[in-house]
Amino acid sequence: MAIAASEIIGKLMEELRTVAKTETIMGKEIQVGEFTLIPVSRISLGIGAGGGQGSDNKKTGEGGGGGGGVLVTPIAFIAIKAGEISFHGIKRGGLVEGLFEQLPELTEKILAKLQEAEGKKEKTEAG
Repeated sequence: MAIAASEIIGKLMEELRTVAKTETIMGKEIQVGEFTLIPVSRISLGIGAGGGQGSDNKKTGEGGGGGGGVLVTPIAFIAIKAGEISFHGIKRGGLVEGLFEQLPELTEKILAKLQEAEGKKEKTEAG
């Protein structure tokens, strides 16, 4: 008895659901100095399945098969500091690897700018 394509698709979907969960879309928090960074990803799923039966004058046969895949693409990160939340998108067409290589430098620059802004604010309030 051939396995129906709908059964194959059902099994594939069950397995792919375990990968495409909320924890994958909203990644684990990363603490960088006073900042909490949360990576945000896009999940793409693809599946395919088929089955059939056949016979000729001498033989009969049946078969089925399926496959699927998941693509996780980083698209942004959320930065949280002292109760303030900001969203930073990753440009499309850029190399994600390049972003991760530059993340420590980018974080230092963000921290420096925010500390500079806080210093100016404190001087304005004090003066």
